[in-house]
Amino acid sequence: MEKRQLGRSGLEVSAIGLGCMGMSAAYGAAMDRKEAITLIRSAVDRGITFFDTAEVYGPYANEELVGEALRPVREQVVIATKFGFDIENSAGFARKPISQPAHIRKVIEGSLKRLQTDYIDLYYQHRVDPDTPIEDVAGTIKDFIDEGKVRHFGLSEAGAATIRRAHAVQPLAALQSEYSLWFRDREKDILPLLEELGIGFVPFAPLGKGFLTGKVDTAQTFGDDDFRSKQPRFSAENRAANQVFVDVINGVATSKNATAAQVALAWLLAQKPWIVPIPGTTKLHRVEENIGATTLELNADDLAQIEAGLAGIRPQGDRYPPANAAMAGR
Repeated sequence: MEKRQLGRSGLEVSAIGLGCMGMSAAYGAAMDRKEAITLIRSAVDRGITFFDTAEVYGPYANEELVGEALRPVREQVVIATKFGFDIENSAGFARKPISQPAHIRKVIEGSLKRLQTDYIDLYYQHRVDPDTPIEDVAGTIKDFIDEGKVRHFGLSEAGAATIRRAHAVQPLAALQSEYSLWFRDREKDILPLLEELGIGFVPFAPLGKGFLTGKVDTAQTFGDDDFRSKQPRFSAENRAANQVFVDVINGVATSKNATAAQVALAWLLAQKPWIVPIPGTTKLHRVEENIGATTLELNADDLAQIEAGLAGIRPQGDRYPPANAAMAGR
């Protein structure tokens, strides 16, 4: 598996990571625990070294799962987890961001215990807390790094000003935010800033929460325990309007003898050498399919075909419902 460095941090990871959230939450019923552990360990066997989780996934269950699965190979892998939601006093996508230093000091101990480790490779603030100066957050993580509890600091869905202020206190290794062929807003001000500061980029939902694989059509229904059922972009009407993204991707996939998922991931990898997407899945054959994207080379003509096919086209439907605006970051 090709390796990549996240910016100038020195943190080296596999070119494709594995987002573990869906094994415990968000897309329906949780996986059988033994099957999930087998899946994670099989991903390690195939060269994936970068695993993403968070205390809020479950909540807590996903960190426990990842910790158990990776304990035998702890020194061979990079574990990223996140803090920053008031889990005890709020629920679902309406959870309130909270990052007061005292709160972070409390919750990191729980994450370390669940992950069965004494250090976290990459510790993200999950969402910006508007009531806590980012300098206080960055200073707290700096203390953790000095104490050996954390090795690298990251932010998720943060805006340019916040990134710059945080980085001035404690250099950031990575920003994790949504980025894919159907959500490219990060290209305007975030990607240039990350390049300037030497910060890596970890796109979540690189396959559009499954849509860009071409496996989600207007006939599909989502259960109440699948968060896509509440996202405007996944209404049947918007799925029909957004089919153009899949059509363009499939056009390239056919010519490259590849799958739509592989093209969507290869496109991300082609944007910058410090971009490392973290597609999630509950199936081993999808892990293997995603790994195949690392050897799929999109040439200048392929990239131009994608750009021309999507020129002037905007995805229809917001990423989150109005009540969950905080999830979109700042």
